[in-house]
Amino acid sequence: MGMATAKHVLKRLLMMLAGYLVAVLIGLIAVAVIYAALSSLPNAPEYFGFAVVTPLAALVVPPLGMFIYFVTIVITGLQTVTFALIAEFFSLRNVLLHMLFGAAAAAGGFFLIWPNSPEDMDSARWADIGIIAAAGLIAGLVYWLIAGRDAGFRRPLMER
Repeated sequence: MGMATAKHVLKRLLMMLAGYLVAVLIGLIAVAVIYAALSSLPNAPEYFGFAVVTPLAALVVPPLGMFIYFVTIVITGLQTVTFALIAEFFSLRNVLLHMLFGAAAAAGGFFLIWPNSPEDMDSARWADIGIIAAAGLIAGLVYWLIAGRDAGFRRPLMER
């Protein structure tokens, strides 16, 4: 592996990391916005309103915000790294694919923090999964904008 190729792979790894860290932040904001929008609908579950208060508390108490951010990274990291490496190895640059990867990673993280979800699947749990997956779609779009558009460990032929 030549020096230029090693430099390109290192650049791609750094772009993946930056894309992931920003996507997680935007995904968490998307969760709060979606819950806020849905809490104003008639017959919305009462805890949707509480789900809006939590992000506000995270803004007022930065250590709480950092804790939520860290936990989100822990519960979505493995599946995100897997998806990102697949995209890089196969040079997958499709925006919809990255959005689906984001939704799957977010839903996977939800199932990690709600391990008894198969037995506890009422309509509110399905709503939560949908909200988390929707935020994952947004996070996947953000990741694609930062790192996914140029996915591929192989250097483009025109780059020198």
